[in-house]
Amino acid sequence: MTRILVIGGGIAGTATALALHKAGFDVTVHEAHPDTAEDIGAFLTLASNGMRALAQLDASDVVTALGFPLRSMRVLDSQGGEMAHVPLGEADDELLRYRCLRRGELNAALQAEVHRRGIRLSHGARLVSIENGPDSVTARFADGSIATADLLIGADGLNSTVRRSLALGAAAVYAGQSVFYGYTRSTPAAEDTGHITMVRGSTAAFGYAVSPDGETYWFARVAGDAVPADELAHPTPSRWREQLVEMLGKDATPAANIVAASTDDLMATNATEIPLGTAWRSGRTLIIGDAAHAASPATGQGASMALEDAVILAKSLRDTPELDSALSLYEACRRPRVEHNITASGEISRGTRAPSRAGGAPPSQRPGDDTLNHQLDWDLDMRTSAGQME
Repeated sequence: MTRILVIGGGIAGTATALALHKAGFDVTVHEAHPDTAEDIGAFLTLASNGMRALAQLDASDVVTALGFPLRSMRVLDSQGGEMAHVPLGEADDELLRYRCLRRGELNAALQAEVHRRGIRLSHGARLVSIENGPDSVTARFADGSIATADLLIGADGLNSTVRRSLALGAAAVYAGQSVFYGYTRSTPAAEDTGHITMVRGSTAAFGYAVSPDGETYWFARVAGDAVPADELAHPTPSRWREQLVEMLGKDATPAANIVAASTDDLMATNATEIPLGTAWRSGRTLIIGDAAHAASPATGQGASMALEDAVILAKSLRDTPELDSALSLYEACRRPRVEHNITASGEISRGTRAPSRAGGAPPSQRPGDDTLNHQLDWDLDMRTSAGQME
């Protein structure tokens, strides 16, 4: 049985471990954080394509126990007028509906599922170096421990140690927007649950969704200079809230009131992306998820793309016994799709592409794509999926 090391116990790493284990591989996950709290506060949406990937990992129940479903999307203009109200993703399928949930809760649930299935996951294992050999790859950790395997997968996020260790390409770059996330315990807007509202404001892009218990999850994407690193390291939620309220208050939408009523659970980050063409592998080492193809959050596809990676990588390794051929197959299937997402999302962040009237990702990244569905179908051979791309 092929031995595989996964570096990173976040969404990409845990999903990959679940997929590899299902495919029959001997997999171990090494996570640098001492516990599950990789990112407790911010929320995310899993799109229907991400939910489809989870279903192939037999992990739907784990995730549908969290957060709440989103069946439709409203789009408002800067005066609060409704431009569109459309179904979101595969809204009629309970397992494939979009889902809004906290990132930390999703991460903890996937780690718990990894443990439940008997997959080894070690915390506090901070990678120091990688040595690629002709027959194996060795990972060395800060505590002096060593692990050797046939393949090492770097799922360690935007600031990937694996990518840096192997000099696989340029670091992530700023994509033109700062992103703020927050929660309002009792929404000042009279809203039903089950949909997300996107506001095309004059000063910022704003989105919000109301949970079944009345809590509003919101984000604001603001163009301009990046938030300084020292400000991100030492957050000032009250000042961020005041700045956002002043900015959003220029429009006649619910956005300013929602932010004004928010708690201090306010988070900020800078939208970043990995340059196109960055190498993904060297020898017996491969990077996936944000480590390989991080995009700005404008299309809302980051977590879903990582879940797709997990399924398609495991299937490629399962169906193509020779390692180099399997990794080549995986890259051929994934690179066009994820780099299209980087491009489209970056253009929205920089204001050079308008979002579609219905919001969300470009058509080629929406659920229902026959080639993608074929690639994600666990029972279908990945080599026939590649044939569909030709």
